[in-house]
Amino acid sequence: MDLSQLIERNAAFTPDKAAVVFEEQTLSYATFHARIQLTACALKSEFGVSRGDRVAVLSLNRPDYLVLLYACARLGAMLVPLNWRLATAEQLFILSDAAAKVLVLERAFAETLPALEKRLPDTNVVGFDFAPSGGIAFDVLLARATGEGRNPNTDLSCPLLIVYTSGTTGRPKGAVLRQEALLWNGVMSQHMHALTSGDRVLTVLPFFHVGGLNIQTTPALHQGATVTIHPRFTPDATLAAIQRDRPTLTVLVPATIQAITDHADWAMTDLSSLKAISTGSTIVPPYLIDRFIARGVPVLQVYGSTETCPVAIYTRLEGDLSRVDSTGLPGLCCEAAVIDAAGKELPPDTPGEIAVRGPNVFCEYWGNEEATREALHDGWYRTGDIGRRDGDGYFYVHDRKKNLIISGGENVYPAEIERVLLEHPDVVECGVIGRPDPRWDEVPVAYVIRRSGCLVGAEELRAHALKQLARFKVPREVIFVDDLPRTALGKVQHFMLRQLQESKSAHGDSF
Repeated sequence: MDLSQLIERNAAFTPDKAAVVFEEQTLSYATFHARIQLTACALKSEFGVSRGDRVAVLSLNRPDYLVLLYACARLGAMLVPLNWRLATAEQLFILSDAAAKVLVLERAFAETLPALEKRLPDTNVVGFDFAPSGGIAFDVLLARATGEGRNPNTDLSCPLLIVYTSGTTGRPKGAVLRQEALLWNGVMSQHMHALTSGDRVLTVLPFFHVGGLNIQTTPALHQGATVTIHPRFTPDATLAAIQRDRPTLTVLVPATIQAITDHADWAMTDLSSLKAISTGSTIVPPYLIDRFIARGVPVLQVYGSTETCPVAIYTRLEGDLSRVDSTGLPGLCCEAAVIDAAGKELPPDTPGEIAVRGPNVFCEYWGNEEATREALHDGWYRTGDIGRRDGDGYFYVHDRKKNLIISGGENVYPAEIERVLLEHPDVVECGVIGRPDPRWDEVPVAYVIRRSGCLVGAEELRAHALKQLARFKVPREVIFVDDLPRTALGKVQHFMLRQLQESKSAHGDSF
């Protein structure tokens, strides 16, 4: 069995039921399943996509994004979702690292193609909504499909997703998730949300994140529910869809909760169809939770990461929601623990590192044995997050991963920004930390030591960074300093930078 057979079985039970709704388009389960079959045939017959091959996708949310996922499952291939907010240089690194056999993209991101053709000329290119130069349009590809869209020995043990996360060493790492990880993740989501085939899920978060793809979207499709997807999040469209489409569930990160609850239409939008919303990705301010609770909508919290697919610890719709600071209990199909540096489980209410083990956990970082060994110990994934577990087993997250900045729901690692800044000839050393921001939760700020005699300015360094990094990763402020706090081995101490910045903010002092 492979994961696409869940769609096939739902198509047999309820062929005419709406599976995916997008703008003016509705795909029934029968149509959805047929398009998955056809896409698998096309990828195999046209490009020879086989078990273990990588198919990358660069697109806003659309039905065929999901079609590609399940077509890859059918073939035993792997889907590599690309973050469309990344700079071309970052996307090319991922495509090269994953050795993608095929890239499927939409016209809006065609600016990647000239550099792709130069650097990775053997990558086959397919356009969702256009015919790329030297490539083929998606509908033309499907029209050419022949043969059987399956490969030998394809089953739930096959890797299905390689989702790249920003690396602490400055380069992203590809977390590999097997088909069975999505299956068990779906079981836990169904448990968390009391999700049934009668639910209507609204998805506004991007599919290139496991949150947008796997907290509710794929679990709902496995259960035979209906999913309405938006190309990307906007507060106007989200509120209008809640009013018009009457969803029962949706996932919002704190930044998007802030955006819709600050919107002029918030107070007049009918929320009565929502049985709950889910949130996570960062520590959730209680005042944001209170805004939905005040409107009669329960707020469920989920803790996890790309490496856990992401559902690992959660509060449940039919469970205890009174502990507003808690992210909940370990999921139905996985284990979680708070451990010390040696891996020993700590007693209740003792802070330590959160670790997760279960069939939802990733199996490796693509092509990176050292990083895999560091993260996985006897099946336990060491998250790097610090938290505690109370006497009743509920988890509380205290601090995020070391140095991690979360800006508008996006993970930003300082090392990645530092690597780019250090490529500028006038930069000797730098340290990047997050600064609290009322709109984005955090924004990156860079402390830079200039080369002696050089007077490079902040805007020049920001422009340099923008050539290689997504805009949300570019430092909001560049502060020039004569020295940086360091360890005895000369490593920049980011926690000291944060303390110095907090002192500066409190006293209005210059750094």
